[in-house]
Amino acid sequence: MVDRLKDKIALVSGAGSVGPGWGNGKATAVLYAREGAKVFCADINLAAAEETRDIIRSEGFDAESIQCDVSKSDLVLAMTNACKSAYGRIDILHNNVGILKIGGPVDLSEEDWDRVNNVNLKSMFLTCKHVLPIMEAQGKGAIVNISSIAGIRWLGVPYLAYNTTKAAVSHFTRMVAVEYAGRGIRANAILPGLLETPMVEKSLAEFYADGDIEEMFRKRGELTPIGHGGDAWDVAYAAVYLASDEAKYVTGAELVVDGGLTLKSA
Repeated sequence: MVDRLKDKIALVSGAGSVGPGWGNGKATAVLYAREGAKVFCADINLAAAEETRDIIRSEGFDAESIQCDVSKSDLVLAMTNACKSAYGRIDILHNNVGILKIGGPVDLSEEDWDRVNNVNLKSMFLTCKHVLPIMEAQGKGAIVNISSIAGIRWLGVPYLAYNTTKAAVSHFTRMVAVEYAGRGIRANAILPGLLETPMVEKSLAEFYADGDIEEMFRKRGELTPIGHGGDAWDVAYAAVYLASDEAKYVTGAELVVDGGLTLKSA
């Protein structure tokens, strides 16, 4: 199948990658473009957003980029207005931004708790606040929020703030889905499992395997029934489905992409 997102405009927050390789947002932005969408790439790191934009353009597709801290309302409004100014509408809002801080309720600092909540959860509130009126005026739109199985399971790492915000992202998505279902707008969440991405390399290598990236991915992969970790493209293909008209009767869903890991425990 081709052109599953033909003529759609996609605003992707977290469209860059924190390191070499393919992060979820980067892969999704590129796959959206390959499926026919024009993509507005936003990231707090402008160079990372521009790299994704340039990949899309090098393949002959249309993309723009912008720097944005999506935890700041004025910057999110500016990003939204810039996307609408560039393309005239916003059909897809893809919220990919997320950070990790290891720690439980005692050892996690208050500053880290606030930062993770602002980046992982408040950012989705702000993007929806500014994009939903545009979608409502259009009479149609699709929102794809990246949550995590960490929001529904203990995964062996004490990242309380991350787990809590991802649980909240899933319920936030359900609430938006119900409120806007009658207005032609769908909202769904993707719950990735143990992926092999630059963010995981940066955040968890010391915890799992004393900095040995290959060993960390091996250990994590062995936990899944499939026997290996996933990658950013697994999330990207799930996002294309949820953003496309193929999912026109799907809203408020939580699409788990985890190699069967959550089937191992209730």
